[in-house]
Parts: sequence; structure tokens; C-alpha cells
Amino acid sequence: MADAPRPDALRPPRPPPPVRRDLWPRLRAACFSSTASTLATLALLALAAWAAPGLWRWGVAEAVWRPDADACQAAHGVGACWGVIAEKGRLILFGRYPFDQQWRAAAATAVLIGLLGLSGLRACWRAWLPLAWLLGLGAGALLMRGGAFGLPLVETDRWGGLPLTLLLTVLSVASAFPLALAVALGRRSALPLVRALCATYVELVRGVPLVSVLFMASFLFPLFMPAGLQIDVLLRVLAGMTLFAAAYVAEVIRGGLQAVPRGQIEAAAALGLGVWRTQLRIVLPQALAAVVPGLVNHVIALFKDTSLVTIVSLYELTGAMSLALNSDSLWRPFKIEAYLFIAAIYFAGCTAASRYGAWVERRLQRTAPTTDPAA
Repeated sequence: MADAPRPDALRPPRPPPPVRRDLWPRLRAACFSSTASTLATLALLALAAWAAPGLWRWGVAEAVWRPDADACQAAHGVGACWGVIAEKGRLILFGRYPFDQQWRAAAATAVLIGLLGLSGLRACWRAWLPLAWLLGLGAGALLMRGGAFGLPLVETDRWGGLPLTLLLTVLSVASAFPLALAVALGRRSALPLVRALCATYVELVRGVPLVSVLFMASFLFPLFMPAGLQIDVLLRVLAGMTLFAAAYVAEVIRGGLQAVPRGQIEAAAALGLGVWRTQLRIVLPQALAAVVPGLVNHVIALFKDTSLVTIVSLYELTGAMSLALNSDSLWRPFKIEAYLFIAAIYFAGCTAASRYGAWVERRLQRTAPTTDPAA
């Protein structure tokens, strides 16, 4: 007689319980879960209630919104002068780029932001995306530099503002990641010479600030070049930022590599997988998934560190703001409003990178295979 089926095999699995998305339970868990959390929340609410009326008067009620220098001077100390953004906004956003050609810088910025947006959509992770990046970067470089198709030539030392900030961030991150991956693998190599060279590079670069690296790339590196050979200052700065970022990212990746259990590597060797196939298919996917927060953190830090290129006369967003206001005594007293404007741009960029990193983490957690022996 055949064995009767088990009763639990006849019933379909029960659906998971619904996820509650009510605002109050989430707010209570985040802000009022304990006595200390409740006190901190109440203290912050009291501080906000005390500061909100004054900020409202300064930033909205008594503020000057039109680009009128006399009205801003009259309201100085009482209300904000947002007219400085209307008056100097284009100089802040595009720096020393020729005023009548700034549409080219705006178009190049839109192309770069569009490529970043496409890269953040999983539906666009297709074989055509690298080609889109190559074409987009080529079109952006053509728009910025010109010299073809009837566009006037604009040297790179006149690039500035938001386009330069985004360009330095994207290119340095994209160039640093392969180098960082190679250095991280080299520090775990079985060859002592390779380990020593990679460790020396990391320790030397991490032992100096980025300002020193930019200074050496801009002023000292040309002294060692052959006579008559000159490399564009933007390329030298980009190379310095790439080498600097790669040293830090390499250590982040190395931490992820060390987090992969040794048993998985031994199991791959037992199955006949070679060293490189083991790294590409088993070790690196797990290592990179484990260090997503650290990688996003360094991208955000590099985005903000682009403000240091001002020391080599490349006026990115922060430098363009100082250049725009310092050259005009009428608007110079209203730097606070200008700083708040560029702070909002930095905040938007950093928040977008942070939220995208959090989305990647959640997706990796959903797709990661379980390691529970009872599963």
C-alpha cells in the first residue's frame, strides 16, 4: 500500500503577513521607541520650534527675491538676499566659461546627469549602456571644448562650476575602481613583491592629504616631463584624484575580500575552478556586495572633495561661487545665501547617491542566497 501524502503537503503555503506601512507605527519605532529616544525627539522638536520663526523671517518673510543690490543692502542683517542667486547664478553654475556659450555647458551637464540616471535604473543595465556612456562622454567633451562643428574652442582652464564638479567626480570614480580592484587583489596575492608594491602604493597615497596630491599633479609633475611635452592641467588633476581615490577604495574592497569565508574558495578549488574564475564568480560578487556602503561613502566624499581643485586654479562649484562674488563688491556681503545655494546642490547629489546605495543594498539582500543550514 502506497504511503498516504502528508497533510501539510496538500495545503498550499500561506502568504506572508502584510507589511504595515502606517506612518504612526514607523514614526513611533523611529522616534519614540525608548525613553532616551523620546527625550531626544522632544528636545529636537523644541529646538526646531524655537528656531523656525526666526528662520522663516530671515529666509522668507523679510527676504529680497529680486536681483536688486540696493534692496538687499537695506535688508542686510534682517532678511536674506536671494536675489544674489538670480544675479550670479550662471557664474556660480558655470564659472569662467564664456557667458554666451554657457548653453553648451548646460547641455553637457544635462547629458551627464541623464547618463547617471540611466545607470541607476535596473531596466537600463544592458549591453548598450557602456556604449551610451562612451557616446555621452564624447558628446559632453565636444560640447565643453568645442573646436569642431562650428563651436568655438574653450580651453579646459576655463571650465568650471557644476559641469567641472560632475565631470571630475564621474571620471575619477570610473577610473579609480578598476585600479582599486587590481590593488586590492594584489594585496592578497601569493607573490611577496606584488603585495609589497600594492601596500607601498596604498600607504604612500593615504599618508598625504588630497591637497598635496593635487599640488604635486599640477605643479611638480610637469617638472619631470620632457621639454616641450605638456599635459593639460585638467588631465593632471584627474590623474591625481584617481590615484588618491583608488588607494582608499582598494582598502574598502580588500575588507570585502577578507569577509568571504575561506571555505568557499577551497570548495571552488575542489570543484576544479581556476583562480580567476573563483575570484570573478564566487569571491568578488560577495565581496563587492558586502562593501556597498563603504563604496558609496567614498563616492560622496570624492564628490565633495572636488572643491579642493581651486588651489590649482580650476574653479568648480565652490570656487566659481567665490570667484563670482569676490569680483563684485555690491554682492560680496551675501555669501551666506550663495553658500546655501551650492550646499543645496551638494545635498541633492549626496542624497541621491546615498539613496541609490541603500536601494542597491536592499536589492542585494533580497537576491542573496540563504546561508541557513535549516533552509
